[in-house]
Amino acid sequence: MAAELVEAKNMVMSFRVSDLQMLLGFVGRSKSGLKHELVTRALQLVQFDCSPELFKKIKELYETRYAKKSSEPVPQPHRPLDPLTMHSTYERASSVPRTPLTGPNIDYPVLYGKYLNGLGRFPAKTLKPEVRLVKLPFFNMLDELLKPTELVPQNNEKLQESPCIFALTPRQVELIRNSRELQPGVKAVQVVLRICYSDTSSPQEDQYPPNIAVKVNHSYCSVPGYYPSNKPGVEPKRPCRPINLTHLMYLSSATNRITVTWGNYGKSYSVALYLVRQLTSSELLQRLKTIGVKHPELCKALVKEKLRLDPDSEIATTGVRVSLICPLVKMRLSVPCRAETCAHLQCFDAVFYLQMNEKKPTWMCPVCDKPAPYDQLIIDGLLSKILSECEDADEIEYLVDGSWCPIRAEKERSCSPQCPILVLGTSDANGLLSTPSVNGGGGSVLGGAGSGGCPVGSVENGKPGADVVDLTLDSSSSSEEEEEEEEDEEDEDEEGPRPKRRCPFQKGLVSAC
Repeated sequence: MAAELVEAKNMVMSFRVSDLQMLLGFVGRSKSGLKHELVTRALQLVQFDCSPELFKKIKELYETRYAKKSSEPVPQPHRPLDPLTMHSTYERASSVPRTPLTGPNIDYPVLYGKYLNGLGRFPAKTLKPEVRLVKLPFFNMLDELLKPTELVPQNNEKLQESPCIFALTPRQVELIRNSRELQPGVKAVQVVLRICYSDTSSPQEDQYPPNIAVKVNHSYCSVPGYYPSNKPGVEPKRPCRPINLTHLMYLSSATNRITVTWGNYGKSYSVALYLVRQLTSSELLQRLKTIGVKHPELCKALVKEKLRLDPDSEIATTGVRVSLICPLVKMRLSVPCRAETCAHLQCFDAVFYLQMNEKKPTWMCPVCDKPAPYDQLIIDGLLSKILSECEDADEIEYLVDGSWCPIRAEKERSCSPQCPILVLGTSDANGLLSTPSVNGGGGSVLGGAGSGGCPVGSVENGKPGADVVDLTLDSSSSSEEEEEEEEDEEDEDEEGPRPKRRCPFQKGLVSAC
């Protein structure tokens, strides 16, 4: 296994920029950056995600590069990569090449032979591009038992059956039997069936054909059902995942027969069989903590970049707030993470994000609702440090120089008004508002009406009463009022205009806020 790793790394080191970009694009990684960055990224792939499919792509790129330079046989760095050659047929099981996989010092034999729809073995090289399936984070591929092969209808019937016969090698059987149980009856090492569209333009996600049924030997295998839809007019969705066939297979040298029943309605599908090791969310979290932590200084540089003044913008951003509460579960962050492709600084909790995708894989960022695949996740080292230093705040603010400050919750305001109170009522002889009485009895709210005052009501139980008008006043009263008005006019001529009297309002308190 070590020899194959060294060989693949030597091939990668000899690649040009275009070759490195093709290799990284093949596995869905970022193709941008300088050559040394691309080489580092490719070497990390070989070191941590080595698989027969990846080795095969590396060898193809290597052979293509040297084939263009000369017509001589393609030079091999050490020895040919046997795991990347085509599988032999079942009749030639004795000469099967052995396939080394990701486990240390373990060689896994490839499949003895495979048949689908009556087809024999595949040619060593085909001009037609191959169908590729997306890499699933929770499944570490150990061996390819059946390459993605198109389901070909045998007649004009809508319901088709496609058989596949193969056998497990003794080493594969041993791997399955010795693997731990994820739950009762479910082994970690599994034989899984994957189905997708026959589209070679890009890696395909799992997609089931209509009326799918899978029969292993003499028993039908359960297929994930549909999610119920609560919205009217929306069809239920079926979660398309790898189908575990292990519990129905013969864990011996006996051949296994798998029959896929599917509906032929115009779309083309391909099926593939893999030997995989299923991982848990805790294992993926540990792997992320090992290789996915972004250094605090790099995160600080990203903050400065976000807050850098844009000369084309008229608004200068002096800071950005980041919550320390996970948007998924509304709890304080424990492992802050986000996708490298996200434009925001806000993080979500990696623990809950992985647990949710383990049950229902969507890999969508809960902050911006854009794809956030596992391979793009990073742990924010700066925010992790802030969480350990700031335990009494639920929000912080990043400043333009990369520093931060906590934002603590404001104290709740008192129920009593914190602003001055205006009292609306009658004015006294000097034109000023009278002071209300604070006694709760039947006393008057405003001072009693004087010679120029207006009648006012009383307060009962703290509430202002209705104004009372005396209708028994005689004409003499009105004449006295007229005389007083004339005297007031004379006083105005001598002393200047006096403040106008205010009309009586419904008495009460009004906030000045």
